[in-house]
Amino acid sequence: MSRAPQTHVVTANALIEGDVVYLTAAEGWTRDLKQAQAFDDKDEAEAALAKAAKRGNEVVGCYLAEVRLTAQGIEPTHFREDFRRRGPSNYAHGKQAAA
Repeated sequence: MSRAPQTHVVTANALIEGDVVYLTAAEGWTRDLKQAQAFDDKDEAEAALAKAAKRGNEVVGCYLAEVRLTAQGIEPTHFREDFRRRGPSNYAHGKQAAA
């Protein structure tokens, strides 16, 4: 039995700050997953990933992350992606300190 098609976003880490970023439809980077471009077509997602990976002066570690579209917007399907977007959890700093 084949797996149902998945929705993906291109994600990476900002080169200078190290923050998790997502590729937008305007080919920019956002720190908000809900503003990311979601790809239903795996070939389109891989083409966007290949293009984004060449932007080594902006980001590192580009890859495709599976997401789901909900009434609240784009949500990660895996706990790793949910963890990444929240930031480090060993003590309150960065994103945790701001909340």
